[in-house]
Amino acid sequence: MFGLFVFLVSLSIFVTTATGDDWPQWGGPQRDAVWREPGIVESLPTGLLPRVWSTPIAEGYSGPAVADGRVFITDRIHGAGTNGTERVLALDAETGEILWKHEYPCLYDISYPAGPRATPVVDDDRVYTIGAVGNLYCLNVSTGEVIWSRDFQKDFGVVLPTWGMAASPLVDGDQLITLVGAKDGLVISFDKHSGEVIWRALDDPAIGYSPPVIHDFNGHRLLIQWHPQAISALRPETGEVVWQVPFAVRSGLTAPMARKEGQRVFVTAFYNGPMMIEVAEDGSDAKVIWRGESDSEIKTDKLHSIISTPWFEDDLIFGVDSYGQLRGLDAATGERLWETREATGEGRWWNAFLIPHEDRFFIHNEQGELIIASLGADGYTEHSRALLVEPTRKVQRRMTIWSHPAFAMKSVFARNDKEIVRVDLSR
Repeated sequence: MFGLFVFLVSLSIFVTTATGDDWPQWGGPQRDAVWREPGIVESLPTGLLPRVWSTPIAEGYSGPAVADGRVFITDRIHGAGTNGTERVLALDAETGEILWKHEYPCLYDISYPAGPRATPVVDDDRVYTIGAVGNLYCLNVSTGEVIWSRDFQKDFGVVLPTWGMAASPLVDGDQLITLVGAKDGLVISFDKHSGEVIWRALDDPAIGYSPPVIHDFNGHRLLIQWHPQAISALRPETGEVVWQVPFAVRSGLTAPMARKEGQRVFVTAFYNGPMMIEVAEDGSDAKVIWRGESDSEIKTDKLHSIISTPWFEDDLIFGVDSYGQLRGLDAATGERLWETREATGEGRWWNAFLIPHEDRFFIHNEQGELIIASLGADGYTEHSRALLVEPTRKVQRRMTIWSHPAFAMKSVFARNDKEIVRVDLSR
């Protein structure tokens, strides 16, 4: 009876807050992983957070996208050997009911073959998805009907990166810009309506995993693509290369998104550590301000991140290091100010996602916990934590969840390899 009461209360709160912000792509409305909705709880209850709903799904690393009352998620159903079926699912954001699904067979020949990686992108009446082996679909959001599709391996001769295609695409005007990995087409711009190629740029056989992002530098818009050979800046309209800053990254591990603050851009890699660059006032060039001095995953300095995109604001950087150390850095020099494992844990590739909200952070760690904490120059202060979803994916000797949640409609939407849930976080 109590569980039913919690559900009904949560549902009634949902109905009154359904006009809240969406989270239509990787990183939310502004592609910066910041949650800006007001009226959010100050603390979390202990134990498992009560759900508005829970819907069974299959395995995958992709995060959900939430837009116009629908939730979009991708997963994979196992077949014989490396065969299987990837799926795109559309759910009702109010009830969790599956509205439609699009399925297609695909052969996995990648490491960690546990489902799609890239968060869907919703734009008006279309949703764009990329599967782990390079199946790009443009689907109607209401029906799931295929509008157009591309196969990166067949259409562009792509040799997949070790861990498959992971970077979420970017909509800009009439373009869908995405990491593809073709020869002379590491990045390709498609007409978002038809799927025709508009332009292609760069050549890097390692491909990498970092999503493209457009930043404005004093009125000069640049598409920033961090890839295993360099940080490259392109003109979004044409793909013309404006500048490149070389940065050789081992094993192609460019996973976090490039962060911008003012004229500075920051990246961090698991083996090779971080690099901070400064872009010219007119966006025409860039130079290195500082970079890490260690190429070791164990003897790290500054910050060596594997999956999570760090937070960079003013003079501070916060991020998760190679073995789980949550660190604060002085952005001017990269000097480490503090580190803690209170919000995280210890183990190779240990991960947590940092989502700023007003004057605090929501931290979703790989143990499936959601934490509210303050991060500052003087360290980490935890306010509360609760269990959001159970970790279901075994990595080495621990159970993990490596899927970025979505924060929309005053709720958090999160998944593991068994379910996707909605938890109301309105005050």
